[in-house]
Amino acid sequence: MEKPWPSLKIGDLEVPHPIVQGGMGVRISIHGLASAVSLAGGIGVIAAAAIGLEEPDAFRNFSGADERVLRQEIRKARELAGDRPIGVNIMVALTDFTKMVEISIEEGIDIIFSGAGLPMSLPKLARGSKVKLVPIVSSARAAAIITKNWVKKYGRRPDAFVIEGALAGGHLGFSYEELTENRAKPLLTILEETRKVLEPYEEGEPIPLIVGGGIFYGWEVRQALEAGAQGVQMATRFVATHECDAAPAFKEAYLKATEEDVVIIKSPVGMPGRALRNPFIEAMMRGEKRPITCPYLCLKPCVPEKSPYCIALALLLAKKGDVKRGLIFTGARVAEVREIISVPHLFQKLMEEYVRGPESLPTSG
Repeated sequence: MEKPWPSLKIGDLEVPHPIVQGGMGVRISIHGLASAVSLAGGIGVIAAAAIGLEEPDAFRNFSGADERVLRQEIRKARELAGDRPIGVNIMVALTDFTKMVEISIEEGIDIIFSGAGLPMSLPKLARGSKVKLVPIVSSARAAAIITKNWVKKYGRRPDAFVIEGALAGGHLGFSYEELTENRAKPLLTILEETRKVLEPYEEGEPIPLIVGGGIFYGWEVRQALEAGAQGVQMATRFVATHECDAAPAFKEAYLKATEEDVVIIKSPVGMPGRALRNPFIEAMMRGEKRPITCPYLCLKPCVPEKSPYCIALALLLAKKGDVKRGLIFTGARVAEVREIISVPHLFQKLMEEYVRGPESLPTSG
């Protein structure tokens, strides 16, 4: 099928499909998924968070394992994807944020996506490179603060923004009360507000805005583009692909999920998160988890003596297929996942949905 939508341009990078695969940490999106998405014409993204946690020396040398494996994953993705753009998601909250950025640049990554904090130092770290810098924000205010700071200190604007709404998976940039009481602003409202606050910095060349969180079907991609976005970020549907790097049991948990299974939790790193209810979540809600001793110190906001569990280990257990004792992060629309398909098939379905609208729903997926 000939692509029905415009390409996504970020500076001098251009991909056929206006779709960015969301970065899913603790080894859900590594080289397998990222390269497949890039080969299919989108932007595949490797998540740097705790990427080395499966290494034999991760317990005693967490940062070293992370750094080594990030290099390996970027090289593997590049080998598979060729000259197609590959991105990496590096959370500001990571203890080894600076080093992971430096390694990504050394390895020739095309795009760095960065959220879970304001990435104020990114331009300094990337000075002299061609890497595209794309902050992830959940409000127009955050986008304005970042842009003003970058322009004043470094004389450059962000190359794009990802605006992540309240229906996204994993850690969220909203308060627990906003999420549980449905008081968070709609995604397209945040998009409109962000475009307005960035106007003084655009000088005839708008900063591309990519929206994510709750976008599931192709006709919702159309709605986002018609509302002024240049692209969308999707994650949940990419989990349900053969190429996703998670264990089959993790993907099966998505297939079996109902709307009632999706819960908002209070993460030990001080941010709310969206996850699937399971025995681990239920034990946590009953207060049965106790403070831990952490050998990793992977996230700056984490205080081990106050944290009821190690979020990195909980996410890794789920990734490896222990869906009862692990933490399964998910987007709000997971109950609409109906089958596991290939990445190229997913792009085909999204394009059909984009053209045909909701009437394309009789086929599952």
